[in-house]
Amino acid sequence: MTLAQETDIILLDEPTTYLDLAHQIDILDLLFELNEKERRTIVMVLHDLNLACRYAHHLVAIRNKTVYAEGKPEDVISCQLVKDVFQMDCQITYDPLFGTPLCIPYGKGRRILQKEGVS
Repeated sequence: MTLAQETDIILLDEPTTYLDLAHQIDILDLLFELNEKERRTIVMVLHDLNLACRYAHHLVAIRNKTVYAEGKPEDVISCQLVKDVFQMDCQITYDPLFGTPLCIPYGKGRRILQKEGVS
């Protein structure tokens, strides 16, 4: 509906939820193209940090109903942000193709099993 109306501003709440990876990328590629070629403003909520970093020009991280950080993905995403906002340790590296930040989260379960000698 939004695409047919050709609105200048598109607001989306988790548009990729419940989609497989290929369809997530298709949707985000389409939105990126609408932003780049047609200059439409896209505001969306994404919980996948890696896709947000790949597609967004500007990120806003919210913690406890307050803006915790905002700016370009490469300026915003850090291990400290992930720890503070999501209560999770991680490693930040960079996508070899796009150069955007990539968050590699460390889950507790697998580390516990490794400590117990289970592989």
